[in-house]
Parts: sequence; C-alpha cells; structure tokens
Amino acid sequence: MEARSSVTHSVLLGLTQNPKEQKVLSAMFLLFYILTVVGNLLIVVTITVSKTLNAPMYFFLASLSFMDITYSSSITPRLISYLFFGEKIITFESCMTQLFAEHFFAGSGVFLLLVMAYDRYVAICKPLHYLVIMRQRVCVALLVVSWVGGFLHSAIQLGTIYGLPFCGPNVIDHYMCDMFPLLKLVCTDTYVTGVLVVVNGGLICSLGFLVLLVSYGVILHSLKNLSQEGRRKVLQTCGSHITVVVSFFVPCIFINARPAKTFPIDKLLSVFYTIISAMLNPLIYSLRNSELTNTMKKLWRRNIISHIK
Repeated sequence: MEARSSVTHSVLLGLTQNPKEQKVLSAMFLLFYILTVVGNLLIVVTITVSKTLNAPMYFFLASLSFMDITYSSSITPRLISYLFFGEKIITFESCMTQLFAEHFFAGSGVFLLLVMAYDRYVAICKPLHYLVIMRQRVCVALLVVSWVGGFLHSAIQLGTIYGLPFCGPNVIDHYMCDMFPLLKLVCTDTYVTGVLVVVNGGLICSLGFLVLLVSYGVILHSLKNLSQEGRRKVLQTCGSHITVVVSFFVPCIFINARPAKTFPIDKLLSVFYTIISAMLNPLIYSLRNSELTNTMKKLWRRNIISHIK
C-alpha cells in the first residue's frame, strides 16, 4: 500500500465542526436510521408473511426495502459514530469498502426502480399478458440483473479510483467516502478519471431517470382506456413510485452528472438521497397503497392479539 499511496487513513470533516450541533445531528440521524430500518423491515416482513401480497409488484417492493436498509447501513452508522463520539478517522481500506458498498446498493436500487417501472408498464398496458410475462422466474431474474448491475457499476467506480496515488492532504470534506471528494486527495491529473466517474455514475442516473419519465409518460397516456376506478388505482400505485424516483434521482443527477467538482450544497443533497430518501420510502408506499396498508394493519393486529391471549 505504501508503494501505491502515502495516505493510509483520512479525516472526515463531516457536516459541522460545532460540538453542540454534532450531538443534535447524531440524535436526529439515529432517529432517521431507526425509522429507516423499522419501516423498511416492516414492509419486508409484511410482504413475506402475507398470502395476499404475492404480486410481482410487492416482490420488487420488498426487495427495494431491503436495499434501502443495506444502503443506509453502509453510511449512517459511521456518520452517527462520527457525530456522537468524534471518530473522524477512517482507514484507506475502510474508505474503499464504504465506497464500494455505497455505489453497489445505490446502483442496484437504480436498476430495481427501472424494473419496477417495467412491471407497472406491463401490468397497465398489457394486463392480459401480465401473469405470463412477469412470472416468478422472470421476476427473480430481473432482481438478479439489478444486483449484478449495481455490482458492475460499483466495481467500475472502485477500479477507476483504487489504483491512483493518494498523497494528501488526507482530509475528506464530506461525511462519507465518495468519488469527487476522494479525487482531491490524488496527486496526479484527475481529468480523465473525473470523466470516467461522470460517465459511469452520471450516465446511470441520467439515463435511468429519462427512461423512467418516458415509461410513466406512456403509462399515464394509457389511462384514457381505463375506468375511473382503474385510473384511481393506477395513479395511487404509480404516484408513490414517481415520488420515490424524483426524490432519489434529482439529487443523484446533480451530484454525479456534472464535472468532477464539489460544491457546499453537495453534503445536504447527499444526506437527502442517502439517508432521508430511504427513510421516507416506506411512508410513501404505505400511505399511497391501501392494499399494503390494510394488510399490514390486519397482520400486525392479529399478531398482537394472539400474543395478548
């Protein structure tokens, strides 16, 4: 490692240097993390246990909730530890591990959102062929493709930056290890590397968002062929998905689809799409999906009553 880099550890500057603000933020992010894990785990367990929520849509929703838990867990616990205990030091290996995990789970989530949009397209535009097209084997294959896509994206990002000579200063102006802040530690010209990072990360966010907009445009255009009740159900289901897509992709595009520079607002936007978005997803889906909400209430009410008896 000494032959490759003189930086064996780095200092994360985090969100603030004020001790009082750090304690407040640590409590706030701890609450966010608990809500993220509990909310998404509740969706995963409800869909897994329920006999009625066996449609492909719920299979993918449970998978997305699992990804949200893993994605948030790769970032939030270390941030809380830094804010509460002041642990600013991160080793080079830990930094690279966090970088890989962050892009792996985020990339897998992007591909899964595309799969969920395709599922809604087939269900609404080709309803007679839906069960044939979206059979269980196909759903599992699409989920595997999502994970593989996230792995390839993360491996490319890590391979792009791992072999570079990091010679300092060993200060990362962020609360996590991310591509653009890390490039500031490199002591050679990073123009080509920055372009590769933007092409890999920015292209996935931008093209993914464009494909999702087109697909939902087609879905909304097909509403004229449905009954009023059918339109209501489609808008209810797709509305939650569109909300999740916008809340994740807009910050993602701003962070990744631009020249390799950092801006003060980057930290705030990163907090939104790495922490807050994963916390809000269960709330967004459960509030706009009456079938999921009712099943969740019945399931957990029945379990509580059985334990009381």
